Amino acid sequence: MGLLSNAALAVVKLVAGVAGNSYALVADAIESGADVLASLVVLGGLRLAARDADDDYPFGYGRAEPLAAATVSLMLLGAAFGIGWEAISEIRRPHQAPAPFTLGVLVGVVLLKQWLFRKQHAAGQASGSPAVQADAWHHLSDAVTSGAAFVGILVALVGGPGWEAADDWAALVAALVILANGVALLRPAVHDLMDRAPEANVRDRILDAARTVSDVQHLEKLKVRRVGAALFVDLHVQADPALSLHEAHIVSGRVKTAIRSAVPAAAGVLIHMEPFEPETA
Repeated sequence: MGLLSNAALAVVKLVAGVAGNSYALVADAIESGADVLASLVVLGGLRLAARDADDDYPFGYGRAEPLAAATVSLMLLGAAFGIGWEAISEIRRPHQAPAPFTLGVLVGVVLLKQWLFRKQHAAGQASGSPAVQADAWHHLSDAVTSGAAFVGILVALVGGPGWEAADDWAALVAALVILANGVALLRPAVHDLMDRAPEANVRDRILDAARTVSDVQHLEKLKVRRVGAALFVDLHVQADPALSLHEAHIVSGRVKTAIRSAVPAAAGVLIHMEPFEPETA
């Protein structure tokens, strides 16, 4: 849905921007064109991440999601610099004011983009996919840039002669917004690629779940890393040294089940069983 809408909007905004003499609208069309490429990257990343683990990738292909999100972010940064550079050039170059009909085009774009953002953001949160969430923010940034273009064109039309550059200033503001969104989206993608630990509440839920298992006497050395929408957990569990190897294995299985029930995203849970030693616990 987002891919098709971005392709249609890019064409509509480009034609309206050229015909209506609005660089802000042309810049918005460029941003929508980048959105089309971004959506294709996200779609490819999701399809790759959905593959099952194999001998070559024993932890699965989930890294394709943050990699796609990082690619989308870099595309946003590139679009921001390109639009900003051209906007500055247009500000210094005298030109005609935009046509009034471009305002109607922008109103429709803002409404559609707000709706698409809400739909895709909800899907991204429900699935835990960083790539889908990054693409959702693409829609919101497009709505913001369209809103900025609307204000710039309105100022240029109301101000009359001498205010034609307001449209280009709006494009420059839009470029700054796109730049900020690109940086904001790049950081979590890089964090996931660097195996940064997830939020503290995720770690707390894992520990709380493990503590509910009888025979667990102490927990230590919890390590959690995110691979796409999945989590991989590594935890040391201390239990009674008198337990047999078979009994310790059963305890570890109960801990895994408890963690997976509390945190469904935990695709892999590795439990290291150790003897409980009060003096070191």
